[in-house]
Amino acid sequence: MSLLIRPITEHDFEQWLPLWLGYNAFYGRSGDTALPEDITQLSWQRFLSESEPMYALVAERDGKLVGMTHYLYHRSTILRGPSCYLQDLFTDPSCRGQGVGRQLIEAVAARAFASGAERLYWGTYQDNATARRLYDTVAKHTGGIIYTYNRP
Repeated sequence: MSLLIRPITEHDFEQWLPLWLGYNAFYGRSGDTALPEDITQLSWQRFLSESEPMYALVAERDGKLVGMTHYLYHRSTILRGPSCYLQDLFTDPSCRGQGVGRQLIEAVAARAFASGAERLYWGTYQDNATARRLYDTVAKHTGGIIYTYNRP
């Protein structure tokens, strides 16, 4: 079964949404802590807007979306070119271990470096052993720790 990695289109919403919700549930954003619907809609519109530096790719197998990734570009104080931040990556649980995540990462990397980015990076939870097994094979762990200071 071949896998197609491609940019998201407006017609993908109904298949993308369960992946998005699964990703958010993994990070504790479901039920009472779910993202507001307007945030989901805003993100979706940003992926489709040519004026936004936010992008989405999907992995499609036999007409079904089995993975998704979202990424964006930003300036850096330590590099001449932009950096690319891979913000979200999720594979349908039934397709894990089949190379979907790796192909999504490699597709983002190819697009990022072709557009002039000097670095692609992402983060995950320290105890996300499943994802880290993949990440350790495609990238260098720099030892960084991410802190979040949310608006009160």
